[in-house]
Amino acid sequence: MYPFGSGMPYPSQPPTSSSEPPRAPFGAGWVQPMNQNPPYPPPTQSQFHPQHPPHGQPYIAHQSVRAPYPSPISAPYPSTSFSPNQNPYSAPSHSSSFASQHPFQQHVQPGLGNASSLDHGPIPPGNVYGQGKGQWQGYGSGGGNGQGHWHGQGNGHGQAHEYRPPTALKEGTPTVKPAQGFDPVKDAHDLRKAMKGFGTDEDALINIICRRSNEQRQEIQRQYKTHFGKDLIEDIKSETSGNFEKLLVGLLRPIVDFYCAELNDAMAGIGTDEEVLIEILCTLSNMEIYTIKNQYLRLYGAHLESELKSETSGNFKRLLISLCTAARDESGRVDPNAAKDDARELLKAGELRVGTDESMFNMILCQRNYQQLKLIFQEYENMTGHSLEKAIKKEFSGDIMEGLIAIFRCVTNKADYFASRLHKSMAGIGTNDTQLIRVIITRSEIDMVDIKVAFERLYGKTLKSWIKGDTSGHYKHALYALVGEQRSS
Repeated sequence: MYPFGSGMPYPSQPPTSSSEPPRAPFGAGWVQPMNQNPPYPPPTQSQFHPQHPPHGQPYIAHQSVRAPYPSPISAPYPSTSFSPNQNPYSAPSHSSSFASQHPFQQHVQPGLGNASSLDHGPIPPGNVYGQGKGQWQGYGSGGGNGQGHWHGQGNGHGQAHEYRPPTALKEGTPTVKPAQGFDPVKDAHDLRKAMKGFGTDEDALINIICRRSNEQRQEIQRQYKTHFGKDLIEDIKSETSGNFEKLLVGLLRPIVDFYCAELNDAMAGIGTDEEVLIEILCTLSNMEIYTIKNQYLRLYGAHLESELKSETSGNFKRLLISLCTAARDESGRVDPNAAKDDARELLKAGELRVGTDESMFNMILCQRNYQQLKLIFQEYENMTGHSLEKAIKKEFSGDIMEGLIAIFRCVTNKADYFASRLHKSMAGIGTNDTQLIRVIITRSEIDMVDIKVAFERLYGKTLKSWIKGDTSGHYKHALYALVGEQRSS
């Protein structure tokens, strides 16, 4: 549906067929998976022997362990390995030890033999036999009539448990979607035509760059360089200027590189833009943070965690380091009793004592999964009669307060949080164009429609009217395109 990252803890790709559900876009943070099992990534190919096809059928490459895009060169972000933390709450036990070692989504297919699949396709009918060879590993009773080459163990009739990587429930509505009938070669030639010769056709740049997904923009850049021997970003820089240039260049960067550049700029030079660090690290999933950390090291030759330690201090530094560790539980499981205990601990660490135990707030808000945090926040409000956000504002101040509030708002209503970020970028005298550009670029392929609705509900005017009042020219028209608004004078 859109690029990698809507909060699932491992990368994914747009669906390859109508039968495969959409996965998650990069940058949206954690999204409730369709299954309640811990959404860990599948084992790599190297852990298994080569797969045998069914009798009489040609060999088909295995599909479950794959790059988030058709090939590494087309991916707008690097491939990374990921080892998530263990779920802190008790999980339902399974009768099979094999199943407990591979907590992926289970699909039961009666009458095909008791075998576990690590592929996207159905288990082929036939005999399930042997001792754990190939991609199909049996762990119970299996059976069936006919012939096949899928190996497992056991005998008799039973059920087949197929494990698939989890998919995200749809969360948020984007304003920028992959263009239908996409032709990167034509787009590359149209962009070259728009910038060749005297003058520049800015409308053509907007219509192409602002109406393609990030993945499609990367393919356009490759075709542009292949056909003309020139770098598209460098040509854009030479033909445009100001905020319009910053916006187009940001759109053309791979999304992970864009996040890394924003973090680096926030910590470069004298002083630190703590709001950028909060906005990025407090809103992303474990896998998204891991991906950014690895790419940051590649791009800038420094560890992100080390940079954060040198640029921040005190309780705020400890909050950012906890988030940068990317060890939040992402199982989606809830425990009402544990939620009550955590709510009491937060109350004792803040409002019921002189001073504040910041470490307790840090531990709970950075470790518990989003569904559990919602329950904790509700229990806290039941106990005190007011929200945890109000307590945070009373007990904390400065950057640590802003960071904890960002986590609270992202858990309760992420669209409201980003609507407030857009409002702050345009409120008062002047416009924080860097912040405006960052939020629109990162959310346009995730949930910008929801943010627009939240913006009008919270501030009484449409996002378009605010953009119109704070920007102008081609920059304004490009922003209109990204937020799904029609061009106006």
